[in-house]
Amino acid sequence: MAHAILLIHCPDQPGLVRAVASFISENRGNIIQFDQHVDSVDGVFFMRVEWDLEHFVISRQDLPVFIRALAEPRQMTWSLHFTDERHRLALFVSKEAHCLYDLLSRHDAGELDADIPLIVSNHDTLRPAAERFGIPFHLIPVTKDNKVEAEAQQQQLMADHGIDTIVLARYMQILSNEFSATWPNRVINIHHSFLPAFPGAKPYHSAHARGVKIIGATSHYVTADLDEGPIIEQDVIRVTHKHTVSDLIRQGRDLEKVVLSRAVRWHVQRKILAYNNKTVVFA
Repeated sequence: MAHAILLIHCPDQPGLVRAVASFISENRGNIIQFDQHVDSVDGVFFMRVEWDLEHFVISRQDLPVFIRALAEPRQMTWSLHFTDERHRLALFVSKEAHCLYDLLSRHDAGELDADIPLIVSNHDTLRPAAERFGIPFHLIPVTKDNKVEAEAQQQQLMADHGIDTIVLARYMQILSNEFSATWPNRVINIHHSFLPAFPGAKPYHSAHARGVKIIGATSHYVTADLDEGPIIEQDVIRVTHKHTVSDLIRQGRDLEKVVLSRAVRWHVQRKILAYNNKTVVFA
């Protein structure tokens, strides 16, 4: 039986937990998970509640009307989701394979509860990976001269396949502001955590030259401000003077895979609330 998931943020005020819990229980819903957080600085209340629909007396079609009546007097911003409505992901890639293979392997093993109807790339390098997992591969070369046309083609593909979220699995192209604006908190990126301290094409070489003691990776939502979107997940490992550049690259790729997969999984499970360029993650 499907569950309903309700995500809420609103000004903090007395009675919010009781109001939501009472609404669900009074309509014979069985609460499965209930998470909350209060940002005491901004005075904002965050909630994720998931409940069983087996005996719930309000139909799916009518449920938004009842939630709206609950939310409006309390100034709630909310979204409603159902666990049997599978998320549809598009994977954008370039030439680096590690994040793509990791996501596809997790999906194939049943660890990523979503559909991946297509892979989009600006290079043909990773077509064999898509073919190996039986996923359609779309090559759309991108240059400074055809970027507008290329992004229009990408947007049409997203619409044709009913895509919910785009995952940039080491897609080495900067999305235009116009593209990003049409996918608020629905494009997930991964990068090494050296930005902005070690920008450029060879961050691990620069980090090695500086004798860094930790390396890391960051996954975030994409906004018009490059690499400045709400952060979803981060992780680090320690390194020493004994590690070579190749060691740093290998370990950095391992981190990127794990951090990106966590971010995508939490997003698909509707465990993330984005607010004021940061996130609350009920993982």
